[in-house]
Amino acid sequence: MRKHSLLLLTAIFLLASCGQRPSENLEVNMDDVDTGELQISSETMNDIIQNLASPIEVAALISALNVPYSTHYLANPESLSANTTSFEMAFSLGALSADLGYLNMYEKTGTAVNYLSSINRLADALQIGQFFDFATIKRLATSSSDLDSLMFISVNSFNNMDDYLRETDRSNLSALMITGVWIEGLYLATQVAVENSNEELKSMIGEQKLILNDLLLVLNNYKNEQALGKYITDLETIKGIYDEVKITYEVGEPQTIEKDGMLMVVQSESSHVTMSDETLQKIIAIIEEVRNTHMNIKA
Repeated sequence: MRKHSLLLLTAIFLLASCGQRPSENLEVNMDDVDTGELQISSETMNDIIQNLASPIEVAALISALNVPYSTHYLANPESLSANTTSFEMAFSLGALSADLGYLNMYEKTGTAVNYLSSINRLADALQIGQFFDFATIKRLATSSSDLDSLMFISVNSFNNMDDYLRETDRSNLSALMITGVWIEGLYLATQVAVENSNEELKSMIGEQKLILNDLLLVLNNYKNEQALGKYITDLETIKGIYDEVKITYEVGEPQTIEKDGMLMVVQSESSHVTMSDETLQKIIAIIEEVRNTHMNIKA
């Protein structure tokens, strides 16, 4: 499956018609953010991020299956508590971004306003709201004639947000945003799989085994931080089930392509996922449990 950079996630939810509505302010004590020194290089971290499946890819696959739109799959932004930790906010920020990818695919721009407003509050509470130019984004989002500019501003906003978290020794929050995106995107896919038997969707769910390993590589850099322990423990539980998934690779014929005016020979490769229906059901159940726990949603 083709992988997209996670940095496109901002473009997903900002492509929807957006606006803001009055709501209670979120407050967070930044002293509860334990800082830690990463054990992996920035280059490695960027590689991991770029290998994450974009929420838009998940939403596009769901839409292609002609599955009817359902609010049942989505988190309720109105249920977010004003009294929460910065870690929970970072996770929710990522998760709501994935939901907005789904809303965008089904052109539910009216509903997307509530999600964008909640994301705005979360970003402000985490002191990264300055990287979202909502006035410009709203103008571009309501004018379908300039989507390229909207895409650029959206991606640039997320890049700046991520960079700022790292510069201020809060890369742990960046890691939790990534985790929130991944969990919610996989939750959407698995919930659709409950009612729709599709091999491509099943394969995509199985391929997340590779992404999960990368997420654990990132989060384990903060294993000494008590607040992140619950996230690591839950991902380890998910990994225990994914160990039942087998992924094999088949090398194809070399292909000649033109790049920058030069001919290059590239090696093609395809993957094959082997996963029983029983394992799929286990994955569906554990993802729902973990997602609802960290989004504070009653099952």
